[in-house]
Amino acid sequence: MISNTEERRDIRFKYHSPVPNSYRIPNPSKPLRNISDEVFEEFKDMAFEIGVAGLSYSKLSDDFKAEWNIDFDNVIILKYEMSPDFLYLEPSKEKCKLIDDEFQEVGGFIYDIADFLRVNGFEANLLNPLDDEVSLRAIATQSNDCVILRSNMCLFKEGLNMGFFMLSTSIDNLPFKEENDMLWAAKYCETCGKCINKCPLNAYDENEKVLRKVCTAHSEGCNDCILNCPFFKKGYDFLEKKFKKKLVG
Repeated sequence: MISNTEERRDIRFKYHSPVPNSYRIPNPSKPLRNISDEVFEEFKDMAFEIGVAGLSYSKLSDDFKAEWNIDFDNVIILKYEMSPDFLYLEPSKEKCKLIDDEFQEVGGFIYDIADFLRVNGFEANLLNPLDDEVSLRAIATQSNDCVILRSNMCLFKEGLNMGFFMLSTSIDNLPFKEENDMLWAAKYCETCGKCINKCPLNAYDENEKVLRKVCTAHSEGCNDCILNCPFFKKGYDFLEKKFKKKLVG
């Protein structure tokens, strides 16, 4: 008899495919560096109208740029909620297709947002979310607006089940955060371990680090680490209050 684990190992699907380039506007030859309050509000309104769940902004440090061999400074992170309906499905080819369809749809909208910025005189380029040479998770941490949990997932205040796209841009006066007020969440994560205990593939090493060659999140659509995480089940705000109350008590 084949176990559930063996059945899951036999499913080999890469659920994300590249989002087709759909820019309609070229980048300006002399891009502007500062965005007005009016245009910035239009940008945010457009993003939320198409279903973006939240916006974050990364100002990349010189050390970071040198480490990753990149030459852009400013990044806009556009977060979208991965459909909860998909998360509860068992890993399968059909599930991977649904996740990728959602990814492709949102990606098309991000090109529209890039075109909006280009029309208004700013450089805007979609960072390839499938490029292994640049870590989008690492760029996300430069925003001071997220933390990386033991499951290797980016936790934003909007939730754990956030997919995201990123635009590099010429805009220098974005509302960058100077400090990360979410570091407590990483400490909370270290005391939990539910993702490790509930992982159906035992995809963590002796140091409680994810074994990417074993984890099937990006090849089969396994979401067990999300579904069992308190940040998904109870929410960021609830756990923050609980954590701070415990410190005071």
